[in-house]
Amino acid sequence: MGAVVVERNLGGRLFRLESGFLAKQADGAVLARYGDTVVLATVVSAKDIREGIDFLPLTVDYLEKTYAAGKIPGGFFKREGRPSEKEILTSRLIDRAIRPLLPKGYYYETQVIAIVLSADQENDSDTVAMVAASAALTLSDIPFDGPIAGICIGKLEGQLVVNPLISQLEKSQLDLVVACGQTGIVMVEGGAKGVSEAVVLDALDLAVESAKPILEAQLELREKLGKGKREFIPKIPSPEKVESVKAAAVDKMRKALSIAQKQERAEQVKQVRAEVVAQLAAEGEASVAKELESITHDLQADLMREQIVVQGRRVDGRGLQDIRPIDCQVGILPRTHGSALFTRGETQALVIATLGTTADKQIIDALEGESYKHFMLHYNFPPFSVGEVKFLRSPGRREIGHGALAERSVAAVVPSAEAFPYTIRIVSDILESNGSSSMATICGASLSLMDAGVPIQQPVAGVAMGLIKEGEKIAILTDILGDEDHLGDMDFKVAGTCEGITGLQMDIKIKGLTRGIMGQALEQARTARLSILGQMKEAIERPRPELSVYAPRIMTLRINTNRIKDLIGPGGRNIKGIVEKTGVEIDVRDDGTVHLASADPKAAEKALQMIHELTREAEIGKIYVGKVRKIVDFGAFVEIFPGTDGLVHISQLEDRRVERVTDILQEGEEVKVKVLEIGRDGKIRLSRKAAMEEG
Repeated sequence: MGAVVVERNLGGRLFRLESGFLAKQADGAVLARYGDTVVLATVVSAKDIREGIDFLPLTVDYLEKTYAAGKIPGGFFKREGRPSEKEILTSRLIDRAIRPLLPKGYYYETQVIAIVLSADQENDSDTVAMVAASAALTLSDIPFDGPIAGICIGKLEGQLVVNPLISQLEKSQLDLVVACGQTGIVMVEGGAKGVSEAVVLDALDLAVESAKPILEAQLELREKLGKGKREFIPKIPSPEKVESVKAAAVDKMRKALSIAQKQERAEQVKQVRAEVVAQLAAEGEASVAKELESITHDLQADLMREQIVVQGRRVDGRGLQDIRPIDCQVGILPRTHGSALFTRGETQALVIATLGTTADKQIIDALEGESYKHFMLHYNFPPFSVGEVKFLRSPGRREIGHGALAERSVAAVVPSAEAFPYTIRIVSDILESNGSSSMATICGASLSLMDAGVPIQQPVAGVAMGLIKEGEKIAILTDILGDEDHLGDMDFKVAGTCEGITGLQMDIKIKGLTRGIMGQALEQARTARLSILGQMKEAIERPRPELSVYAPRIMTLRINTNRIKDLIGPGGRNIKGIVEKTGVEIDVRDDGTVHLASADPKAAEKALQMIHELTREAEIGKIYVGKVRKIVDFGAFVEIFPGTDGLVHISQLEDRRVERVTDILQEGEEVKVKVLEIGRDGKIRLSRKAAMEEG
């Protein structure tokens, strides 16, 4: 059978899905095209469960081939290397969208690979890859409760826009990626420039409506080409075992879940599990022991959820809307440019701000073209933060994802490179974690930026919300713990200023999330955010008026573009000489903007004076003391400052007739002259006579 194609309109452009021609040995393969952006997604799931697996071993890899944009990779090896940040973040987007839709108990190793084959640099490949991956799963024999569609919502000139072009997103007030299934929203990720909660709700509604044609297209493709789903029956523990575990553990587990401190609670829960296994499993029955541990874990989840929904009390004793105690400290490290320690309950982030020059900006070589970043935020999650022992490796996907969320949330208030010509790097080291460490990073980043004297527009705070739904009963939780995230139905992170939202991330494990529930969660998050911002204000109200004494000082001046060559000099001689003599870092832009950076104010002033000497321009009516460089019959050429000379006509030497120029001036002689005129061609007319008249 040949290729089968289905097409739908999305955002005014054709979205095309094709299958049956490429990668036919995969369990599912779909080629998705949007504009001239083309992504191939494949999915394969093992037929046997690997021994000892009791979780879903799902791997999602999104790959960008440089040939897709007509490029050859840089470096020595000339082939794609380790994944870029964009590839990692897109892999996470797809993973978070499809993982909840694979059935509980499906422990077969599964791999999704999405490869960008063509990139038109206008239609972003992330949502295209998400749809392609969903379509491949939908066509395959893998049990998948899809399909889903990835939709991007922007806001341009006050209007919400479906799948804006990459060039439009630069001006957009909103950049929201929403994964929508047949029953509603599955996942949300995005940033904004201070939009209201109402705008976010409208954007989510628009995404759900816009996704319908793409969902229909995948179902149509499945009807034409789809496989029957493989038989999968999840292992369900016998009611007798469940009752035995309840009888042995329910009272002890309730007692353990009443312990507020994380480590002590975790130890007690672990002990309860061990006692259940010891009591109900015979020695050597490893599979039975594993099953009993699983039942005990489910009992823990049920009791925690019941306690929250029925009693309105959380495991650490808080009410549903209570925020854990917060402590904010700034300026805690002596030599850093800006530092903050943000502690919320048992979550603690040490956040450092460092200011660099334009030479420190990050160069991004992506399919969309080369770009530069003058603001970076890096998030680290060392194992000691949760009391574990692990090898320290390069940042994992989770760390990169959390850092990207925090960076996106704070970037909305960071001044532009034109207004504040520094490269800014934030590093967040999580020292202790019990939920919401990415949100603690956002709060700490705002504090450290203000401590460094960066003129941010407003501070940003973040809070993680949770949801527990039992039947018709719903509990929305403010500032969730790690256990509430793990055992709850929703993890909803919201960051913003006192005026609006700047960052958003949501993962949902249940169906039927209504606009009313979303609206309540957003409003609860806004109330919490304002409370946190108030406590941050007590530590530091506004950015410090002066930068740290250890931060480089950047001076900015503008020179005439036709004087850039004079500043640089032959072979860069002039500018290199200034750098060697002063140690100041100099960056010259094509528009005549010159940035000087140095931690030594005197050196910067000296370099500034040297630049003025090389690039200053004559002013009409001003008197200069110049040197006679050349004498001709009709006058003398006088250099009024290095690189600039003008003509003193013989008639402008004195207030009497002069027969020969050499009667008045000699080459090498210093003479006081006044600028009379500067021609359109740049030629300068000087007068010794006028300078003498003014004394």
